[in-house]
Parts: sequence; structure tokens; C-alpha cells
Amino acid sequence: MGFKEFITEYFLGFWDYETPKVMVVRNRKLGIIYRGVQFLVITYFIWYVFISQKAYQDTETRPESSVYTMMRGVALQGDNVLDMVEYVHPSEGGDVISTILRREVTEDQKQGTCAEYFKVAGANCTSDSDCVAGEINFDGNGQRTGRCVPYYNHTFKTCEIQSWCPIEAFAAVSEPPLAEAINFTVYIKNTIHFPKFKVLRGNTRPRKKVKYMPRCHYNEETHPYCPVFRLGYIAEQAREEFSELCRTGGVIGAFINWKCNFDTDPLACAPTYSFRRLDVRKNTPFSGYNYKFAKYYSRNGEEFRTLITAYGMRLDIIVHGHAGKFNIVPTIINAVTALTSVGICSIICDWIMLTFIDKNEVYSERKFDNSSNKPVDHMVVTDLTLTSYGSMDSDLSEGVPL
Repeated sequence: MGFKEFITEYFLGFWDYETPKVMVVRNRKLGIIYRGVQFLVITYFIWYVFISQKAYQDTETRPESSVYTMMRGVALQGDNVLDMVEYVHPSEGGDVISTILRREVTEDQKQGTCAEYFKVAGANCTSDSDCVAGEINFDGNGQRTGRCVPYYNHTFKTCEIQSWCPIEAFAAVSEPPLAEAINFTVYIKNTIHFPKFKVLRGNTRPRKKVKYMPRCHYNEETHPYCPVFRLGYIAEQAREEFSELCRTGGVIGAFINWKCNFDTDPLACAPTYSFRRLDVRKNTPFSGYNYKFAKYYSRNGEEFRTLITAYGMRLDIIVHGHAGKFNIVPTIINAVTALTSVGICSIICDWIMLTFIDKNEVYSERKFDNSSNKPVDHMVVTDLTLTSYGSMDSDLSEGVPL
């Protein structure tokens, strides 16, 4: 066959029309497979797609949300009384809030020169020649002056630096953990808006008398609309030991999940809460949660500061929303998809018949007809030429052993 003939045959064959042929195959094994696959497909669409996933609904998964948080509690540390102003940051409250559980305090620091921390690389020295003036080690605490000085009250020497002195690594004092913080409470107020359905919901119920904070604690059964959580309850739900959080600090995610069905009363839509540790738990330099801040003051005209390294629990409030309401468009689309998917049963049974059960190619001969290969006694030439209709109902059970 030449190239021209191949192109001509391909072009003419492109306009052929294929139509499925109805055949009845009486084979019990294939019948069981056919009905079994049909049952699985229909069950999948009815139970999972329509009932579980509610495919008949129009959905919205990116709602608008706002979060306001406030923490309360009072604790004693020695003779000092600590309230929310002392241990809560930031004070205005938002989707991130943290509370201090333990502090390391370096008092009476002032600008000057002092010995570098001996564990900093290259800090140990025996003479001034070992220290390069103006050199800065980014793992250290300041700029070197070029002098080699005694390390505070010790006999060995380190390079002198210009910094806030004394350095934190030498002079920091660790305070006992704030164990009473286990009973501190955090109020999480969340408002969510689904613009597509024009529904605005909050995680608290309106009250006739406005109160500064509800006098209750969250309970899924008795107080589902009281978003006030004890820190001890949060640590327990996140499967963390509160004493360990006091030692190293940690970041915990507070997840607010809204799953609303607006085919029913929108007022019945209530959130669920879950908590999970977000930072690395392993004992590495990056585990836990801590930050530094300073309190500045003057004494005899000279500026001093108290440096505080705070270890605490940080709450990240993360809101997820999903809402649905009946809509005719997704209902029709998924119904048509379900009906179309039932056709996979015939495809599977045809493949089994052609691959494993077919004998002497009887099934394939009756399944596929090529009308162009059959002689026709009377052909009427018109704009539409129909060469053969074929059998519309073939029964392979008669005279053909399978």
C-alpha cells in the first residue's frame, strides 16, 4: 500500500460511524460480576457521593473570619503577684497569643565592655594578639575590642567585647516555672462569614446582659457555645505535659472547624475545636518556644536594662470553614455522572469475555461488525448510505458453547 492509498483510506475511515450493538450473554459468572460491579457503583454514588459528601449541594470553603482572644488569671511567684499584663503577649489579642510560663532574667545590664562567653568559637585567648579588634562573631554577643581579659571571676581569659554587660550566658538567673498557669483561661471569640450564602455566625450565643467574659469553661456537651479554655485542658487535648511546656515552651494550634449545612436552620451551625502541637518536639535548638524582651530604666543618669528570655505556650488560632446548600446544578451533574459510571460494568465484563472466556473468537465476531466487508444485494445510492444494520439482539447461548 502506497502512502497515497494509506492517506486516502485513513481519511475515508475517519468518517465512519460506530454504534454499540446490543447482545444478550447468558453466562452466570459474568452475570454475577456484572450485577456485583453495578451494586458497588450505585452504592458508592448513593452512600458516599450523595449522602456522605452531599454532592447535591453548592459549597463554599473559603469563608471570611475574624478572631479575638483574651487571657485571664492571677498567679503568685514568691512575693510577686502576676496578672495578664505581666505574662500575656501581645496584650491586644488576636489569632496569635502567648503566655509566659518560665523566665530567665539578666538584671542590671548596661552598655560597656566585658569578657565574651567562653563557649563562643575563637573566644578563648592567652594574649591580646589572639583577639582581632573590630571582629564580630555572629554567634557571639558583640564586637571585639582587641584585648584579652579574665573571664569574670575565673582564671582563664576570653576576648573582650563591646556589648550589654554582663552577658546573658553568664549572668542569667532562671526563675521557677509558673505552675499555677495551668488554670489560666483563654477566651477565643470567632466570627465567620459565608458570603455566597449571606450567613454570618459566631461561636458565642447572644446574651441579654453583656459580660466582660463568660463565667464558664468549654464543654462539648454542656457548654458548646462557651469558648473559654483552660491552658491545662488545651495541653491535655494536644497530648502534651504542661510541666514540659513550662520548661521548653511550645506552639499549639487551636483549630476551629465550621462544617455547616444550610439546608437546615443556619442557627444550628456550631463549631468544633481541636488542639495539636505545631513545633518540633525533639530536643534540638529549634524545639520549644521562647523569645526575648527587655525593660529599660535609668539610674544616676545611666541607662540600664533587664533582659528577659521568656519560655511559654503560644496559641495559633486557625479557622477552617465549609458550608453547603442544595443547588440543582451540582445535583444534575453528579446524577448524570452516576448514570454514566454504571457503564463501566459492561466494559469490565466485555474485557473478561474477550480475554478469558471467549472460545473460537465467537464473541468477538458477533460483538464487532464491519459493515464495509459484507456484500449488499440492493444498494440505494443517496446522500446517506446505510450498508448494514446488523443484529439488534444476538443470543450467544443458542448453539454456541461457552
